[in-house]
Amino acid sequence: MTEYHDSEWGVPVHDDRKLFEFLVLDAAQAGLSWKTILYKRENYRQAFHDFDPAAVARYDESDVDRLLQNPGIVRNRLKVASAVQNAKSLLEIQEEFGSFDAYIWRFVDGRTIHNSHQSLKDIPPRSPESDAMSKDLKARGFGFVGSVICYAFMQAAGMVNDHVVTCFRYPQLKKH
Repeated sequence: MTEYHDSEWGVPVHDDRKLFEFLVLDAAQAGLSWKTILYKRENYRQAFHDFDPAAVARYDESDVDRLLQNPGIVRNRLKVASAVQNAKSLLEIQEEFGSFDAYIWRFVDGRTIHNSHQSLKDIPPRSPESDAMSKDLKARGFGFVGSVICYAFMQAAGMVNDHVVTCFRYPQLKKH
């Protein structure tokens, strides 16, 4: 958890595969702790072709059934099936916008929102931007992309800097 916080959380991501990874992991985390998902991350990488959306989009029902037998991931049919559908929808977005990155960063006008939270209790679970992202993703066929999940995704992908102002990472990431 410390390594993830200190080196990855909140760093702006502009790689479609990495963005897809965060989308899948944040959806898997719904109702669970991030620690649980972080410990399963390598298993997810193996199970989902290193988060190659083109490969995952080709999964069929037998692949979903296979994944549901994998004890290294969260074995929830809706979450696994949504990862496959989300890969398909992501490919459509790439076709339309050139990249998922170009599409998703539009929700923050292409730059990180640097909040100025004094304590962890000040960090909101959602924002107007995550509301808009959720609505648009759902309209495009994505699943498990409620506003709270989208906000967690935005934090992970560096679209939002929600490190508290006293955290050593806050000023480092504010430079981005």
